[in-house]
Amino acid sequence: MFSATRRWLLRNRTGIAIGAAVVSGTYLVGQYVLGKINDARERAALDKVAKENIRMRFEQNQVDCSITVLALLPTLTENVVDALPAEQLTQELQQKKAERLQRAADGGAPSEVSSMRDGDTASLSSFQTGSFMHTSQLDQSGMPQQRRTKAQLWNELKITSIVRAFTLIYSMSLLILLTRIQLNLLGRLNYLSSVVKLSQPPSPERGNSISLENHEDLGIANFGNDFETNRRFLTFSWYLLHRGFTQIMAKVRTAVEEVFSNISPNEGISQQRLSELVIEVRKKVEGPTEQDRYNTRWLPYVLPPREEEESVLVESGVITPPSTSSAIEGESPPESQRTSYVDTSSGSLRRLLDEAADLVDSPSFSRLHMLILNSMFSRLIDGKVIAQFFPHQSSPPPSDTSSHAPRIQELDSAVTVVPDQPRVKLASILAILTRQAHIIGNGSNPPNEYLAGVDAEVKELDSFAAVIYTSNIEAGIDQQQQSMNKGGKLKTTEGFAVSSVGEAPVEELVSSKLESAWEKVTGSTIGSR
Repeated sequence: MFSATRRWLLRNRTGIAIGAAVVSGTYLVGQYVLGKINDARERAALDKVAKENIRMRFEQNQVDCSITVLALLPTLTENVVDALPAEQLTQELQQKKAERLQRAADGGAPSEVSSMRDGDTASLSSFQTGSFMHTSQLDQSGMPQQRRTKAQLWNELKITSIVRAFTLIYSMSLLILLTRIQLNLLGRLNYLSSVVKLSQPPSPERGNSISLENHEDLGIANFGNDFETNRRFLTFSWYLLHRGFTQIMAKVRTAVEEVFSNISPNEGISQQRLSELVIEVRKKVEGPTEQDRYNTRWLPYVLPPREEEESVLVESGVITPPSTSSAIEGESPPESQRTSYVDTSSGSLRRLLDEAADLVDSPSFSRLHMLILNSMFSRLIDGKVIAQFFPHQSSPPPSDTSSHAPRIQELDSAVTVVPDQPRVKLASILAILTRQAHIIGNGSNPPNEYLAGVDAEVKELDSFAAVIYTSNIEAGIDQQQQSMNKGGKLKTTEGFAVSSVGEAPVEELVSSKLESAWEKVTGSTIGSR
């Protein structure tokens, strides 16, 4: 029996070997294919979760931008209101009214006194804002200020009320854009490090867990830079809040004086005339044509020149200047003072400032600035002034995007003359502008309706942020991998391509930018292994 079995195996050994090989090969190939399928499924699930987490991080970063703007607005508002105290002018007018009433009561008829009281009260009571009241009537030397005539006070109140509201709009628009640039520049490096970290296969001890950040492994601090660099970079918004707004205010004041100088506060203003006046002021500030508005440089209002960068850091309290006594005696300053001084001519801070300056000077910045101004001016003029005084002629609210009716912000739109329009005294319009200045600069009691309107209407801001996040992504990956191999810190990339902002639908652009960034990063990291 054993001999027969042995002879059968010898006769059929070739077939048996072939059959065994086929079965074994089929099994091995099947296991290999199943393994690849499982790997692909796990990779796809990991990519889906990781990209969703990165999108959530991107969206949260934009929310942080709005919160930061709200935190900075009280400082900006206080500085603007201190420089343009419309309430103080109102109080002086009220004092003059009281003096006239007293003189009339001493020697005038009762009917005349009553008429004066009713008229003055109606014209001045609407200017009360309930906050930021400047009650001091003394100058800095403690001497009484020179008394002005009623006409001079009304003229100054006219200019001050308009300039204050418009200055806050221009300054707030620049602050929104500057904050977006700063936080998205810092967030981009963190974004890169997270994407690269997620594209690496998880270690066995970590299993299938997902972690967006592991700064200890990457050897980087928050946002891809050290804390001090980030802090100093963010501090440069101090320049706009304390110096830049004064330049904006001077430019706006010149335009307002040219446009409104010959208009009396008692003159009746129609809706059409008000729109024309506001458009004329905007053209003088931003430029008469679209090309001029694109060519207007806002960088001098947003960031300081290089020679003033160090003084900005000193005045804002971020760094401490060396001791003057040590410098006079020729001694070296203490170690604490030496380390607190900073050189802005090179290093990570210099690169961040240069990138921010390039973005502020880009065409996309000018376009976004115009869109934000359109939204805020429309909310102020259409939504507040015209809606109150011309309710039957007011255009739809700014949030109504279904209508194509002309709005106040369309600088190049033709104006149709409508006869017999109702008119409202300019003084009544000034009262609304005076009160709205505090609402525009409201950061203490959110929500701020002007900022919320910008976030809801100017979706291109998200496109702008997505471009900052993903520009020159491959160069950033190379720098990151080199720095990680050397055990160093992440470096910023240089150069931006922001011309695509506004050329594609916002959601499509944001999605494509983030998706493209992920594919470039994962492709680069996979190819490098």
